[in-house]
Amino acid sequence: MQKLIRAVEKIQIILGLIFLLVFFISILIQIATRYLGVSVIWTEEMANYSFIWAIFMGAAVMVNRKEHFTFDILQKKLSPKYRIFLNLFIDIILIVFNALLFFYSIEILERFWNYNWTSLPFLKMGYVWITIPIMTSTMVLYSINHVINGIRTLRSSGGEEVPD
Repeated sequence: MQKLIRAVEKIQIILGLIFLLVFFISILIQIATRYLGVSVIWTEEMANYSFIWAIFMGAAVMVNRKEHFTFDILQKKLSPKYRIFLNLFIDIILIVFNALLFFYSIEILERFWNYNWTSLPFLKMGYVWITIPIMTSTMVLYSINHVINGIRTLRSSGGEEVPD
């Protein structure tokens, strides 16, 4: 399972970087063309949608690294065993929330798939909306992995070590 997690995370990081690069290039083109007095309409939409992709891929990676949704005030006061229980509780909440968001995002994706971009009508809005089910499904995968690791730690050491 760890190989799968690492592979999925690497793919998301690469996709996030590619879309962040597309975002910056679109912004630079937009700045240059406005300076030259030329109107290039598609750059704004391209920047918006590539930014969405970059953020959503990065958000899923941050959930895997436990750097997203972190409030450590309570965790610092708990013993290692109870920290694991708290992390398990948080991961179960994330699984439920992201599973629900996944199923509702599939409905939205189906409804809006054939809408066209305003400035690039040959591109479908579905390519933007598909980021939500991709993000939520990988967040569920990452959270399930955290739960499995937490349970293993509890069983093997009685909760003396906090899982990474």
